[in-house]
Amino acid sequence: QVQLVESGGGLVQAGGSLRLSCAASGGTFSGYVMGWFRQAPGKEREFVGSIMRSGGFTSVADSVKGRFTISRDNAKSTVLLQMNSLKPEDTAVYYCAAGGAGKWAYWGQGTQVTVSS
Repeated sequence: QVQLVESGGGLVQAGGSLRLSCAASGGTFSGYVMGWFRQAPGKEREFVGSIMRSGGFTSVADSVKGRFTISRDNAKSTVLLQMNSLKPEDTAVYYCAAGGAGKWAYWGQGTQVTVSS
């Protein structure tokens, strides 16, 4: 059983930056693909990005490409989401997930990101 805890959310002005962190425990962190998702009020949860087990390959959604970067530190069992040039439409609860083989098996509780215009 893997536990995921997100941190780093908050209120920021448009154009600003935030860095989200997700700390994992209870499993072999390097064995999981890690992902970030977000859910805005009244909307479906959407994929933000993912990073492979070794950290050698990342993928991000078109809506955040060029602004958000994902990285991981397997020694610290941590995955980061660096968010730059934030827009009001990035306002959402951001979730960390762990999985593999096309499935997201574990989820964190989420951290709120609010971008003011």
